[in-house]
Amino acid sequence: MDVADTYTGHVDAGGAAARRTLDELTITKLSVGPMDNNAYLLVCRQTNDAVLIDAANDPERLSDLLGHDADRPQLRMIITTHRHGDHWQALGAVAGATGAKTAAHPLDAPELPVPCDLLPEHGDTLKVGASVLEVIHLRGHTPGSIALLYRDPSGHPHLFTGDSLFPGGVGKTWSPEDFESLIDDVETRIFGELPDDTWFYPGHGDDSKLGAERPKLAEWRERGY
Repeated sequence: MDVADTYTGHVDAGGAAARRTLDELTITKLSVGPMDNNAYLLVCRQTNDAVLIDAANDPERLSDLLGHDADRPQLRMIITTHRHGDHWQALGAVAGATGAKTAAHPLDAPELPVPCDLLPEHGDTLKVGASVLEVIHLRGHTPGSIALLYRDPSGHPHLFTGDSLFPGGVGKTWSPEDFESLIDDVETRIFGELPDDTWFYPGHGDDSKLGAERPKLAEWRERGY
């Protein structure tokens, strides 16, 4: 698989992956499936252990992303950000092929095609080798949607938001109550806690920074989506 080492936050559907190298972690983004879903492979540079966020589709391409050499990363865990089917089409195949543990919030886990080994809730942590991801529960797009936060000790935070936050707005909701829940959680648990230089990685499309989106929060709440 082609992997670009110049990371911009954009990848093309069906195209090359893009890798960002941090001091302790690498983040590789790949677009898979007909809905341009983003899958993110996080690899600890100390241990070569890996975590996959959203085995959304195309298990063969996800396998190629891991590589086939003896020194390829060891996939230890697959985290599913939420229950919607476009985010787990390859979950069973990749978990079965690698033996990786699976994780999802307990409110969404029963809707997944394989049983979850781990059921993290808000405030819990999950390991990527020697690094840590913090679990942030964002209620509204689905009952058990989660975001995953990596606090880079040498730089700015990195936040994987699933379908709860995109450049330009929060994720889709199906009732005014769900929208209020999601916008409240996004405002308090993300924008209220994290700095403007936090880079966030959504479940579809391009990345952004919290600082670019923060001025739009009142507009999002007013328009209701």
